[in-house]
Amino acid sequence: MENAMNGAEAMVRMLQAQGVRHMFGLCGDTTLPFYDAMRGLDHGITHVLTRDERSATYMADGYSRVTGRVGVAEGPSGGGATYILPGLIEATESSYALLAITTDISVGSYGKYPLTEVDQEALMRPLTKWNTVIRRADHIPRMVRAAFRAMTTGRPGAAHIGLPHDVQYDPVNPFDIWADPETATYPAYRQAPPPGAAEAAVEAILSAKRPLIVCGGGVVIAGAWEELQRLAERLDVAVATSISGQGSLAETHPNCLGVVGSNGGTDETWEMMEAADLVVFMGCRAGSTTTARWEAPRPGTRVVHFDSDPMVMNANYRTEVAVVGDLKLALGQVNAVLDARGQGAQSFGGAAAVEDRKRRKIAAFDRLAASDAAPIRPERVVKELMRVLPEDAVVVSDPGTSCPYFSAHYQLPRPGRHFITNRAHGALGYALAAALGAWFGRPEAKAVGLMGDGSFGFTCGELETVARCGAPITYVVFSNASFGWIKASQAADKGGRFYNVDFGRADNAAVAAAYGIRAWRVEDPSELGRVLAEAVAHGGPTLVDVAVQPLEEAAAPVRRWMG
Repeated sequence: MENAMNGAEAMVRMLQAQGVRHMFGLCGDTTLPFYDAMRGLDHGITHVLTRDERSATYMADGYSRVTGRVGVAEGPSGGGATYILPGLIEATESSYALLAITTDISVGSYGKYPLTEVDQEALMRPLTKWNTVIRRADHIPRMVRAAFRAMTTGRPGAAHIGLPHDVQYDPVNPFDIWADPETATYPAYRQAPPPGAAEAAVEAILSAKRPLIVCGGGVVIAGAWEELQRLAERLDVAVATSISGQGSLAETHPNCLGVVGSNGGTDETWEMMEAADLVVFMGCRAGSTTTARWEAPRPGTRVVHFDSDPMVMNANYRTEVAVVGDLKLALGQVNAVLDARGQGAQSFGGAAAVEDRKRRKIAAFDRLAASDAAPIRPERVVKELMRVLPEDAVVVSDPGTSCPYFSAHYQLPRPGRHFITNRAHGALGYALAAALGAWFGRPEAKAVGLMGDGSFGFTCGELETVARCGAPITYVVFSNASFGWIKASQAADKGGRFYNVDFGRADNAAVAAAYGIRAWRVEDPSELGRVLAEAVAHGGPTLVDVAVQPLEEAAAPVRRWMG
């Protein structure tokens, strides 16, 4: 074949054509041809070598969330392919576009008991939106195009491509190397709601007395925060969020109530969830956390639901009006309907109701945040972070100790994706890696990673990657020498009968320093503000290990420990 390239080169060229700029991954023997193609071709893709494949997918996940581009992770066959699984399920369930490329043993050796043989297609199928193992090199271009179409259209999700070793050497026609530019970012090919849906939603909302909008991650993914803000202001309606929905509206906005539900919600915000006579879910699946295991909306409460995925409609609540379509287009239609009616003066009193709840919530928080007690109160860490972080900071949190405190009390001053946590499956070890991916995606913003010391132990080896990249990320470790969430669950649900949740206390700052990270350990509350300010201002990677109050003794903003 004239001017033929091999399969490995075709994969690199297809990623280049699809607009990929960064890739995160780990080398392996089945990857040799692919790495040789990456080395030899001029493609403009930055490849970040990670210390395990799971971290590679978490980096790609964080990158995808802040850029709206497909995050790409790669790894080798066998064990490498199995380590990639946690990142795939998180991205799929959280609706973010992530591509995992796993090289594989040769097709010609399938069934001969070669080293690292595993059925990758069967392994990845339940965790992805789209999945294939390529058997012929000339299939590579169209399979890559199909993967990007699947990841970026409809409800975004993860895709997997298996690339066998021998296929990487076989020829590919270079004239088939092309891509659809629409699928370089997501949501791609946005779909508007059907005719009449926006009008029906407006009628329902205007007929309510105490409506509450509850936003999930879909609003931020769609980039619909301007349309949402216009709607909230013109109707003076209160807007609550799930943890994933933070950033749908700036949390300093008068109409933004903040997080509701069992994790990150408080009694004050829950009052409005229980009092609403109509709940408008927007890009939110109304799952167990946001509804405190479906305590509210209560039976009989009217529900209007906006989402790009028709499968969420009527799944948990009988839906009076379902608006299926892209959130940006749907909210644009709703505002256009209100424009046509000249509607702009009606008030549901949302800002006044929010102000009352926020005032009481902040007063309770401030009392705890002012404490000089040791171990340091987690509220004090959040308060000091609010003081030292710039408005455009990107904060990444593991789902453990740091997440509910940050979600409940940190007031994000801007809409958009500025707070990231892996809420779908809650795997520990996410934040350290995802913060690096977020920094590569948005290097002009200060990146911060929050985690407990249990999470730190999962993934501290990735600090070498952070140091090698020179990423000016600040990590904050909430150290209490236990798997605090489970210990608190045992306190609440098992009468304090603790079993196998405590581990040895380590000097995590010394661990970070061994990797070349500038680090501090803080036990004195009076030192916390100064150290955090110094760490954030430093031009390279930093870590602050904070000895904090055990979670089972704290006033954590958690209504239910079991999700």
